[in-house]
Order: sequence, then C-alpha cells, then structure tokens
Amino acid sequence: MAAAKKRRRRLEPEPERGCLRAWAAHSRALVERWTTARGGGEARRARRQQRDELRELLLSIRGLPAALRALPLELTVLYNFLLFTVGASESAIKGEAEGIRQGLLRVLEACGACGQDLGMEELWEKVLQEVTVEELQAPLQRLGALQAAWWLAASQLGSVAGLFHLLSTAEDPGRAPCSEGQNELLSVIKAWQVPPEGASLPLVQSAKDLKEILCTAAAFLQGLQELEAGNFPTALSLLQEAAGGFCSKKILAQIYTCLGCCAQRMGKPQTALQHLKRALQVDFQCLPALSHVASVYHELGEMDAELQALTLLYEALGKNPPAAASSSPYFLMRTELLVHTPVLTSLLHQHHPSEVKYLLAQRCLQDGRVADAVEHYLDFLSLLQEGLQQQVPLDGSSALPRIPEVFLEAASALGQAGRHQDAITVCEEVISRTTDLIPRVLRVEERLEQPECSVPGAELSQKKESLCCLAWRAAGYLHQGWAWARLGESKEAVTQFSRCLSDLLRVHGSGIKQTENLQPEVELLQKIRLLALLGRGAQFLELGRHKQALLDFQHSLQLSPGDPAAASYLVQTLWELNRKQEAAAQWQKFSQSCPGEDGQQQVQGRPLPLYLVSCLEQAVSPHRESLARSIQDYLGAAAQDTSS
Repeated sequence: MAAAKKRRRRLEPEPERGCLRAWAAHSRALVERWTTARGGGEARRARRQQRDELRELLLSIRGLPAALRALPLELTVLYNFLLFTVGASESAIKGEAEGIRQGLLRVLEACGACGQDLGMEELWEKVLQEVTVEELQAPLQRLGALQAAWWLAASQLGSVAGLFHLLSTAEDPGRAPCSEGQNELLSVIKAWQVPPEGASLPLVQSAKDLKEILCTAAAFLQGLQELEAGNFPTALSLLQEAAGGFCSKKILAQIYTCLGCCAQRMGKPQTALQHLKRALQVDFQCLPALSHVASVYHELGEMDAELQALTLLYEALGKNPPAAASSSPYFLMRTELLVHTPVLTSLLHQHHPSEVKYLLAQRCLQDGRVADAVEHYLDFLSLLQEGLQQQVPLDGSSALPRIPEVFLEAASALGQAGRHQDAITVCEEVISRTTDLIPRVLRVEERLEQPECSVPGAELSQKKESLCCLAWRAAGYLHQGWAWARLGESKEAVTQFSRCLSDLLRVHGSGIKQTENLQPEVELLQKIRLLALLGRGAQFLELGRHKQALLDFQHSLQLSPGDPAAASYLVQTLWELNRKQEAAAQWQKFSQSCPGEDGQQQVQGRPLPLYLVSCLEQAVSPHRESLARSIQDYLGAAAQDTSS
C-alpha cells in the first residue's frame, strides 16, 4: 500500500520550475510594493489591493495538487495573505484564520497523510510531529505563530501554549520546560526560536516582530484576566511586562491606564495617578486615563483636582473625537488587533461630553459650589434639548442617572442659589412629564392568597417604574413647596406640600407585607412623605396654624420615630402653644433617643438621592438651638423652684 502511494505521488504532475519562479517573483513584487507604499496616505487601499492579489496568487497555486517543491512558496504566500487580511480590515481579529486549515491539509497530502476529521489543535499536532521535511519547517513555524495570534485574539490561551510547546519541540526535542514560578504562556512564546527568513521569499512582517507582538498581547490579556479576577499583584506584574513589550503608543497608553486602575483597586491611589499620568504622556488622546484620574481624585477627596480633571476631559472630548487614534501603520499585525476583551472595553469606556458635564454639575452640587453647579446643570439641560437621548444610552450603561432626577438636581441647585422661580419652572417640567405615567392606584403588597408566589418579572418592573415616576413627581411638588416658602408665600407652599402628600396616597399596601423587591422604592416614598409633612407643618407655624402644624409633626414621628427634625418641630409647636411642661418633657425624651444626622441621609442603607439632600437640610428647624436654650432655662428654673 505504501509503495502504491509513493508511485502515485511520483506520477502526480509537479509545478514546472518556470511557474514556481513566476509565482515567487509575483510574491516578491507584492511585498516590495508594500514596503515602499506602507507609510503613505494610500496605505489602506494598498493593503486591500495586495490582499486581493495574494488571494488570487494563492488560488493559482492551490489550483494544482499539493507538491513538496511548491509548499514553501504556498505557505509563505498564505502567511503574507493572512497578514494583509488583518491589515486591510483594521479591526479586531475574530473567527478562524482563512486558509490555515487548508494549508495544513495540503502539507499532509503532499507527505502522503490526511487529517480531514481532525480539529485544528489535533491537526497542528499531527503536522508538526509527522512532517519532517527540512524545507517546510520555517514556513510551518511562521504559520504556527500566525495561528497563535488568532487563538490569542479568541482568548484560547491554553491552545496557544500547547501550540508553542509543539513548535519548540519540533525545533529542539530536548528543550527543557519552563522554570517553576514563571508564567507558562510567556515562557513558551519567549523560548520559541524564530525561523530564519529566506531572501528569495520575503515576508511583509517578520516572524521576529510577530513574536514580540504575541508576547506583549499574551501579557496584556493575562493581566486583564487577573485584574478581572481580583488577583491584583499578578495582574500588576503581567501588565508591567506588557508595558515593556512591543506595541504602539496607543496600546502602551491603554496598558498604563489598566495599570492605574489595578493600582487604584489595590488601594494605592498615588501609584494609580503615576500610571495614569504616564498614559497621558504617552498618548494625550487616551482620554479614559483622564477619566480615571478624576475618579482617583474623587476617591482621595481632592475636589479641586477632580473638577480640574473633569474640565480638561470635557474640553478634550469637544476637540478630539473618539475615533482619532495613534496607531502605527507600519505593522499589519498589531497588539490592538489581538486584545479585545469586555474588561478592557469597560476600563477604556469613552464618556460622552454630556456625561462629563453632568459629573461636573453633580460634584459641584455635592461640594456646595452652587453657582458652578447651576451653570453646569443649565448647560446639560440645553444639551437635552439638542437631542441628547439619541446620542447617549440612558439605560444604565452611561454615567447619567434618569433624566427626571437630573431635572430635580438642577432644581435643587437653583433653589440653593436663590433662583426659586426657576426651580419652580424646572420642577413643573418633571411634574407634567410624569403625570400620565402614574396609575391612579399603586399596590405594592404581595398577594395574600398566594404567599409563596413572587411577583412576575414584567409586573414587578412596571411597578418599579411607576413608583419611580411617583417619587419624581412628588419630589417636584416638594421642591416647589420649599421654593414658595423661600419666596415668603406660605399659603402656596402649603398647597404644593399638600399636593405632594396627596400624590403619595396613591400607594396602597403600606400596612401589608410588601414585596422585598419594591422595598427601596417604597422607603424613598416614605422619606419624601416625611419631608413634605415637615415642610407643610413648618409653613403652618409661619401662618400661626399651630394645631394643624402639631398634627403634621405628630404624623411625621409616626412615620419616622425619633426623627430629629420632626421632634424639634413638635417641641417648638408645643412651646409656642404654651404647653411648656409637655414641650420640656418631649425635649428631654428626644434628646436621649434621637439618631444622628447621618442616619437621616440614607434610605434602606443607601445614600439619599442628591435631589432630596437640600430638602432634608431645609426641613431642620432654624430655631432649634434657641429653643433648646429656652427649655434648659425653663427646666433650670423649675428645678430651683422645686428645691426651694
């Protein structure tokens, strides 16, 4: 049988020497043309043209039966064709490398073997172990490195390591394995001996450069995997290895950005800043690094530096579109084409200018820089009128909160800046937009007849959305109430606070077991209700309607027992009603049991929404300290009368 195969191979027509010389000359001409044109403005068009010409050349060679004499040329043309395919697309490598499988099968065919039923890993193993023809070793080694690039891009790191073990064994069967403690993948790639490049069959990108790129990409990919897994010291080591590798400035800046994020997660903010600033020095267009700089300063509590970084980021985003990139046109296979993981995408998320504008507004409001906050919020609202919803995803993937919340935050800033009429107008927008989205009655209890059944997903989602809309509308009335109060219009303020409370009566089920999934939304509504009762009660005091005020404050304490603001107002009301003994007793009781202010700024353990913080601050009685002194004097005098 073996003799028959040998006879058949001898009878098969091999390509004539003249044909091989012509194909080789054509291949050399294409490579030389690329060498002279690659730096010009027509480089992309040239890559596509040369890819197409190499495809035609490869098809011509494969039009004849596989022959050992032609295989070195065929595998070299395939190598160059794959590189031009990568360079012409300029997008991340995906899927299988076109033609590698067919090339390996033709190698086996020429050697009298087959492997049609084998997977790619098994096929490579068979070829490298069974094909010993000297002239095929260098082309197969180079093609193996390209196969590794495709597997690396697919994060098949085990396949890459296995392939390089095979490649190195094929070169030197006696080579020792990597030392303990070394990274196996990097070790086997570095140990691979680059095959010599023949002058007669030039390459568009040397195997030496390809090896360096594979080392860099492997270190980068593994560093990202360790970073995602929370193994920060290992991630740091691998990313530092990648930073010393072979890559463009664009990728180097990305690596430094990832190093900065890793250091930040390790609790080393100063080290993080060093890496992030290095990223910007390498590539000033690496704007995600600037975004992370702002994040680190926020973590450090350095508000001035954070705002400066955000301002620079906003200005840079306006000048430099995200598409601008600093990548080298001189290499067809590049590190950036091999590294495209979700964690990298997340770390390099490019903020929309409006997101940064919102962050500026939010940070200024949180820091009490009211005038700056107002300016930024108004700029942001003008962006909304220009169709921001179509530019930025508002589904939770961006830095922006829900749009009604932004309006309410803007109203809060306007109110704190003394622009009460503007605050009323902004809140009216929220109220009018949410009115039709709220059902007349909202039930939040679990079905008592089916205690074991959870609320269906779609129904739960709808209830959550309705409760959010109700909270925004009620908060709009709440802000309007305080705005009218600051304008000295206590009657109008009472009207708005009453509308807020009336809105909240739509929620039914507060006395029944509530589903846990809706608890945060219900707790927020209860907080708004408390603030509305305090606001209305305070305005009743301004109008001299003490009995109505007393009812609101008593109701407030039923909602939130021991609430400091409600307790203070209750004592004040009793005092002004000349029920001084009762007021003093209540004051003594609440002084011993009232929680701290930090607890009042949370809902279900989460921070109070920013748009409600100013309402909470306004709900504090301005006469609390003077009232406390009066009661202490009263108690002191009563004690003296008793002792005498």
